[in-house]
Order: sequence, then C-alpha cells, then structure tokens
Amino acid sequence: MKFVKTEEYDYVVVGGGSAGAAVAARLSEDDDVTVALVEAGPSDVGQDAILQVTRWMELLESGYDWDYPIEPQQNGNSFMRHARAKVLGGCSSHNSCIAFWAPVEDLDEWAAMGAQGWQAANTRPLYRRLENNAERGEHHGHEGPVRVRNVPPTDPCGVALLDACEQAGIPRVQFNDEATVVNGANFFQINVREDGVRASSSVSYLHPILGRPNLTILTGLRAKRLNFDAHKRCTGVDVLDADLIHTRTIGARREVILSAGAIDSPKLLMLSGIGPAGHLREIGVDVLVDSAGVGSNLQDHPEGVIQWEARQPMVTESTQWWEIGIFTTTEDGLDRPDLMFHYGSVPFDMHTARQGFPTTENGFCLTPNVTHARSRGTVRLRSQDFRDKPKVDPQYFTDPHDMRVMIAGIKKAREIVAQSAMADWAGAELYPGPAVQTDEEIAAYIRKTHNTVYHPAGTVRMGAADDDGSPLDPQLRVKGVTGLRVADASVMPELTTVNPNLTTMMIGERCSDLIKAARRDGDVRGLRQSQRRSGSHPAETLRV
Repeated sequence: MKFVKTEEYDYVVVGGGSAGAAVAARLSEDDDVTVALVEAGPSDVGQDAILQVTRWMELLESGYDWDYPIEPQQNGNSFMRHARAKVLGGCSSHNSCIAFWAPVEDLDEWAAMGAQGWQAANTRPLYRRLENNAERGEHHGHEGPVRVRNVPPTDPCGVALLDACEQAGIPRVQFNDEATVVNGANFFQINVREDGVRASSSVSYLHPILGRPNLTILTGLRAKRLNFDAHKRCTGVDVLDADLIHTRTIGARREVILSAGAIDSPKLLMLSGIGPAGHLREIGVDVLVDSAGVGSNLQDHPEGVIQWEARQPMVTESTQWWEIGIFTTTEDGLDRPDLMFHYGSVPFDMHTARQGFPTTENGFCLTPNVTHARSRGTVRLRSQDFRDKPKVDPQYFTDPHDMRVMIAGIKKAREIVAQSAMADWAGAELYPGPAVQTDEEIAAYIRKTHNTVYHPAGTVRMGAADDDGSPLDPQLRVKGVTGLRVADASVMPELTTVNPNLTTMMIGERCSDLIKAARRDGDVRGLRQSQRRSGSHPAETLRV
C-alpha cells in the first residue's frame, strides 16, 4: 500500500538548476499562476562552500555531487566521473563560473538542424535580458539578474601566458563581444559578483524572490516518475519525501517542465515510459512513448591536460583558479574554433597521478578540449529503481576527429609555453613530459588521463516536429504527450563551442517565454470559444 500526499500548482518545474531556476522565476512573475520548483538537493542559501566560487573544486565528489561514474571506455579514460550538482542552482552552483554567449553560428546551426525559432536573431537578445554585464556597449545587457564581469589580469603567470599566445599568433581579444572568436585569448568573463559570490541561477534568479507568494521552492525531494492521465497529459511528478519513505505527488494543472540536466532528464523520462521501447522493455518499464532519441546523442567537451612546474611562486589568490581561455583552429576555413584551452593556476593531477606522473603544488596547466567533438554516447537505465545511477557511456574518442584535435592541442600548448614570454615561468613539463612526443604516444597518454569539462548535453534534443530522432519539438514539448516540456542542456541539438552555462540559462529564459505565449494563446482561444457560445462579438468584448 502506498500513502501519497498530493499538492497542486499551475506549473511544476522538476530540477532547480541553471535552466530550472530561470524558468520558475520567470513564470512566477505572473501573479495569476502558482509555480512549484522541485529540487532533489538542498538549498544553497548561507552555504559558503557553494556560494564562494573559489571553493568550487571542493564540491567535486562531495555530498553536493551526484558523482556519476561512466561505463568502461574502449578509447578513453574509464576512471572518469561526471560531476552533476545536487543543490539549488545545479551546475551553476557547482562548477566554475566561466560565462560565454554561444556564437551566432552555433545558434543558427540549431535552427538549421530543425530547432526553428532558435536562431541567433531570436535567442541572442535573451542573453542581454539575463545578464548584467560590466562591459559597456548596447550589445550587452546591464539590468538582468546575472552579474557578468571580466576577470582582472592580476595573475602574472597568466599575463605572461597571454603574451606568449600573441607571440604564437593568437591575439588578445575581448570575449562576449559581437564577433565569434575563432583565434584569440584572454582572461574570461565570469558570472561572479564582485564580493566573490557566484552569480549562479539560484543566487541570480531565486534569492531575490524567496518571499514571492506564488512561488514554492521544494528542496530535498527526489523525483521518482512523471505522471500521465489516460490522454497522455502530464499531470505532475511523484517524489520521494524527505523522510525517504513516503511518496508525494506534486500536481500540475497546466504544465510540467523537466529541468533535471543532461543525465537525469533522460533518466526520468525513461523511468516514466518515454524512451527507446526496446531498452525500456528490457529494463521492465511499461512503454508510454517509443522515443529513440531519449538518452541518445550524448555530447561533451573532452579535456586533456598538460602541466608544468612553475619557476616562480604561483598566485595564492584568484577569482576561481581557472581564469584564461584560448581559442584556435587545427585546420583552415573553420567559422568557429575547434580547439579551446583553459588555463589553470593550480595543479590538475586528477587522472595523471594514478598513472605515475609526477605532480607539484606550485605549477600551471593548460587543458585542451575539443569544442565540437563528434563522438556520441548514451544515457541508459540501470534498472527500474529510480535510486540507481544510470549508465552513462560518453563513448569518448570513438570518432577519430576528436583525438586528432586533442593531439594538436597538446602540441599547440607546448608551442605557446615555449615562447620567450614564458621563460621566467615554465619549468619542467611534468605530464605528459618530454618523453611523450609522437602522435601515437600523445594519443596513448590522452586515453589514459583525459577528463571532461563537465558539459554533457544533447540527450533529449529538440528538432523538427517530423524528426523521429528528436524527442522534443522546437517549443521544447515532449513529442507523444502533452503538458510536458524539457529545459536544460539536454535539449541542445549540438553542444555549444564554448562553456554552455549561460546558454543553459538562456534556454530557461526562452522556455518561460514559450510557456507564457502558449498560455496567452490558450486564454484567447478560450475567450473566443466562450464568446461564440454566448453570441457576443469578440471585437466588442476585447475593446471593453
């Protein structure tokens, strides 16, 4: 026997992460609706380990991390783990706070892939709406909830690195300017307030409205499955209560918005009967909608690492320890960079120490990553039990393009650091080290030691209404059912060239716009139907 406590709202947002917080905040701007935001993790309010961005590395494999292991990799590092945040604000409360607008070319590509309406002309204004950018210019927003500012150039090793980039043919640029950076480097823009508090989606969207009467934030409630009526309309979500025994049903009169992230959104859909029919039957889940694209198309930014001992003491204070980005190309004619580096002023031996490489507590590193990896993975259920971690199989380096770019990245990093501007900083190369030189040797090193930039995406991608491979239509509605949308990084048809966190917030902004428009359209249709039944003239009524 199951004892279920039920409560009901107009809109229920499942997942209080980067997009979910934005959706809930924007929907609740309308006093005429009630909104519930359901988050499995705790609140971030008053939690300095979360709020102070300099402490972000403490959160990896902590109690705020779902800490998903990956399946054994044929071509990659099987020891890798995907950090996914279990806290209000999601990964914007958990990862570092590198703030990028997606290139125009990325967004236009989404539209060309079937996500009609997501082209840059429609979506770039949403970045302006969400940001309060310290950079001047009309192309930036200055009144939005998310504070964005430049990292100050106070790291002397980082300044020397940028000088070396210029010597290597990679000029200094301003990020988030109007042009796509194909070849350029600089200190990042970050979504961090001047007092060091991260401008996460929770801090930015939720903290200012915690007292809003029509918004209910429910933390510590883990989603078990989505509910549907006989007409396949999503009516809400079952959650495990905080006592870890009883079930609560959070009902939705209008819509449910699933914002649990690129791993947990497909997981919850599959637990609820929406996914590849053969897989669901194998696991023992009744099939509601056969949707082959759910849990497929998993994309990521795979990341290598090259580390040097520093000849001088490294900085002891930083905005977030990872402060510089470098973009370039490995072949001619690209409209976007295929290679990106992050510069870290701290050691990064997460996977190298296991392989016996020497380490240091006073060094710097570059982490080449593949901006548009072509390998595609999957998220699958391990069992019917919602408490089981899903099977996450990124299938790293199954497409040879990705390894080619990564090898070029290690070589380019060496070229940059060999410039005279770095002579006072670059000591011994610790890993992969001078013994690793050939493409084959570099590839073997990468397969053993690579990591991720923690950017999984694409597992519930949107596409054209008649595209059987896309579980969502361009309005983010789940095909085959009604009353259910998805809004998080899982909806991306193609992962952004850059760090995707601001884009994920943008997806939340657009989702709220789509829902508000649907509500207005529904209200107008209802009014017209009522007028037809009563015999009144629509124009006369509307004038009144």
